[in-house]
Amino acid sequence: MPVKENLIIESTGHGQPFDYAVGLYGSRFFSELRDKRRLLGVKCHKCGKVYVPPRRVCGDCFVEMTEFTEVGPKGVIGTFTILRYAFIDPETGEQKPVPYGYGFIRLDGAGTLFQHYISIEDESKIKIGARVEPVFSEERKGNVKDILYFRVIEGE
Repeated sequence: MPVKENLIIESTGHGQPFDYAVGLYGSRFFSELRDKRRLLGVKCHKCGKVYVPPRRVCGDCFVEMTEFTEVGPKGVIGTFTILRYAFIDPETGEQKPVPYGYGFIRLDGAGTLFQHYISIEDESKIKIGARVEPVFSEERKGNVKDILYFRVIEGE
């Protein structure tokens, strides 16, 4: 399926005075996230690995990938950290409120890990292997912030 747009990610902060194109695969990923709350990966026809976010060439086989596939939206925490040290966020130029969780999520059906924020409302629930689901922003703009964070789901 051909990609019809090439999204431009605009700098939202004071410290990054540039915009950049995310390419055709990134554009498709962010368009689906924005318009349908769907997470897309791309599957290697040779080894079967699914990359999220999608990329054009398989890192293991070095073949071009063209088969887009839906993943998630749920997944498991592969690894995580809870940051407690305040710093200036380069995206906003503002001090980042702490503490906050950040982790690598293996979305259902994906062969790679997806980096994002993790809700730490109850830190005792944050564990490697914990099931999580994304919490989407009501106003989506076609960027990674369309997912506010992942939250732990119990009983799965």
